[in-house]
Amino acid sequence: MPDLKINYAASSAVTITLASLATSSTLLAGRESTAVDNSTNKYDDYLLAGRITTGTSPTGNPGTIEVHVVGMIDDAVWPDVFDGTDSAETITNDFVKHGCCRLAAAMLTNTTSNVSYDFGPVSVASLFGGVCPRKFVVFATHSSGVNLNGTGSNHYLNITPIYYTAA
Repeated sequence: MPDLKINYAASSAVTITLASLATSSTLLAGRESTAVDNSTNKYDDYLLAGRITTGTSPTGNPGTIEVHVVGMIDDAVWPDVFDGTDSAETITNDFVKHGCCRLAAAMLTNTTSNVSYDFGPVSVASLFGGVCPRKFVVFATHSSGVNLNGTGSNHYLNITPIYYTAA
């Protein structure tokens, strides 16, 4: 039996508009990314990493930035308010959030303005019991007390596809 070797495809940006994202004291309101569609390439996993920058004069001490991954339920159905498009979303309640969102990262924030918080890389497949969903989105929310930094380039989420080949 041949050995399997890990390979990495080129990283790419996740499409999500984080600039000026409003704060959410409940961490239920946030931003959903455009869907990552794995139905064609069928990668074994994706590594998710990123940077999110707080705005001016945060009041949450500590506040929290959360990054979740949400998988499509079946061939065409997304859970709760998710729909696979880069859009503002407010999850119905905490119970629904904990049922459909897989926490990829949680960063505590302080009251210093314009601090960049990096996270990852995190295995997407590990969040779903070792199997990568056919399609998934990233959902970001925060409770820093003020809108996130307004400059788009001060935020990014990237994915790096992983696959295995026989050696």
